[in-house]
Amino acid sequence: MSKEKAEVIGTSESQIAVHWQEEEYFYPSTKFIGQANLTDPDIFKRFSLDNFPDCYIEFAELLTWYKQWDQVLDTSDAPCWKWFKGGLLNVSYNCIDRHLAKNKNKTAIHFVPELEDEAVQHVTYQELYVRVNEFAALLRDFAGLKRGDRVTVHMPMSADLAVTMLACARIGVIHSVVFGGFSASACADRIVDSQSKVVITMDGYYRGGKLLEHKAVDDDSCKIAAEGGQKVDKLLIWQRHPGKNSSKAPLTAGRDFIVNDELKKFYGARIEPEKMLAEDPLFLMYTSGTTGKPKGCQHSTGGYLSYVTAMSKYIQDIHPEDVYWCMADIGWITGHSFIVYGPLALCASSVIYEGIPTYPDAGRCWRIAQNLDVNIFHTAPTAIRALRKVGPDEPAKYTYHFKHMTTVGEPIEPIVWKWYQKEVGKGEAAIVDTWWQTETGGFLCSTVPGIDPMKPGSCGKGVPGIHPIIFDEDGVALPAGCGQAGNICIQNPWPGGFQTIWGDRARFVKNYYERYCKNPNSKDWRDWPYLTGDAAVEAHDGYFRILGRIDDVINVSGHRLGTKEIESACLTVLEVAEAAVVPVAHDIKGKEPDVYVSLKPGFKASPELAQKVNDAIVFQIGKIAKARKVWIVPDMPKTRSGKIMRRVLGAISNKGDVGNVMTLANPEIVEEIKKMVG
Repeated sequence: MSKEKAEVIGTSESQIAVHWQEEEYFYPSTKFIGQANLTDPDIFKRFSLDNFPDCYIEFAELLTWYKQWDQVLDTSDAPCWKWFKGGLLNVSYNCIDRHLAKNKNKTAIHFVPELEDEAVQHVTYQELYVRVNEFAALLRDFAGLKRGDRVTVHMPMSADLAVTMLACARIGVIHSVVFGGFSASACADRIVDSQSKVVITMDGYYRGGKLLEHKAVDDDSCKIAAEGGQKVDKLLIWQRHPGKNSSKAPLTAGRDFIVNDELKKFYGARIEPEKMLAEDPLFLMYTSGTTGKPKGCQHSTGGYLSYVTAMSKYIQDIHPEDVYWCMADIGWITGHSFIVYGPLALCASSVIYEGIPTYPDAGRCWRIAQNLDVNIFHTAPTAIRALRKVGPDEPAKYTYHFKHMTTVGEPIEPIVWKWYQKEVGKGEAAIVDTWWQTETGGFLCSTVPGIDPMKPGSCGKGVPGIHPIIFDEDGVALPAGCGQAGNICIQNPWPGGFQTIWGDRARFVKNYYERYCKNPNSKDWRDWPYLTGDAAVEAHDGYFRILGRIDDVINVSGHRLGTKEIESACLTVLEVAEAAVVPVAHDIKGKEPDVYVSLKPGFKASPELAQKVNDAIVFQIGKIAKARKVWIVPDMPKTRSGKIMRRVLGAISNKGDVGNVMTLANPEIVEEIKKMVG
């Protein structure tokens, strides 16, 4: 990679980060260790590279199989790995049916509505079994879905969303769940890419105390998808309030059907689970990339479920008797892995909360925790920062007790970690600061809470079986404690890793494996290190500190947003000639986008035009991508080869040092922009 390119992707931020002081250790309590699922340090020896890949049989044995695998790891189509090849299982069976004999009356899902005067729904494993079977029958016999078909699910947080996913898994239908807050355009992109003929939505949901229209969004999704070449045959609509419409949008005859009405025809239906091959796809999860088109990460059945079940048991320390609450949205990979599939495979009780953590006040989370006796809590630094800002004294008012807390989605600052541990965890809870990605299915680095001490600001070592390595630009490994940041990679495959990018194997290889591949013709996994795309530094003790993306992806509130996607949205505005998006530090969200645009000749800057650009971003992607500020500039700072120097714009937005700009083609523009931004 050229020096100029390295500057653009922001190694300067990494250089600052590696000068942070290492924090002191915090040790888990003897009480926690006494009940922990994993306290044997020999697990790291059992999961060494010398014992790879057979070590992962331990994870697979947490599941119930119809037929055992013929091969633990098939590398014949490297780097599209196939785990537990030839094995047969069903995810829905593993998450529901196998628990019924001993735990049918146990709560599987506590659904907490946002409105406090609406009763919490406690869905038992038996009730979940009934609901999943009936909806699976509807999907098969009414919607005409069969094994291998794709379905796009654009739903808010609800028990019905979990039912939908598990029903798809029961009949072998590949689900693509889209975050409920995404716009019609973003949803349509995913409908088209996955070639979904059926879309499942909900008529409305509560957010900040208001019932929001949702069905109308997917009317637009279907329209835009049709323009993109994918016709939606059926739009299935769950009712937020069964028996009552929460949307004013009319039904389109022949296409739209109310799920709650159609389900009555399938009362008592029981569907035999499909015996799926371990390597069959379970779901697609779209993630923003560095090009405008989102990537459909294809996750497997057997490898994925075995991995998230093990991570839930050993890193989250989930026992069947625990009440576990992950505050993520099911529309993201965290929700798939650690609200639905991992906890339910372990027969735990999983909390699904509809709304925002500060409604109607900053004590809401802790009331939910107290009322349900939640003892494992899982959230993102964004939420922790927000709760710390608006209600720092609230946790002390409630009598919940967490044994374990997780942080996920982005690095957490040591000062915020310590508040989380002291105030939210009441000095009792073990904390795991997990690092992983949509693509990885489950955790890559974390402390094992019953074995390792915690260190604020650091995610810890590779979890058992994961062997990280940090490479410099030239592929030279950086040793622990050297004080240099580099590109963190994983030396070996693991069962939770995604299989490919849906419909684009070449992009999969190029984005994740090509950079450090030792031999593109090799079938040996050792020749294919996985490039995570994150920068990191390894301390003397082997603990890793993650420094953020090495490419141009902005992490807003734990949501990865491709700058190219945002820039593409800006360019849909007629007047805009060029767009550049840079991350700006935000004390709650972590980062938020600043947008710089230059106009085509003949157009003039105005507040109305800036608003038009922001509106286009919201329309194309969703409110999550809304810019902090749209700056309309006379020109972009550019290299002599015409590349926009986003590093310079990022420094201006963050009130940092722009460095030496005299090598630019137009250095005078930097001063003009600096005066404008102030």
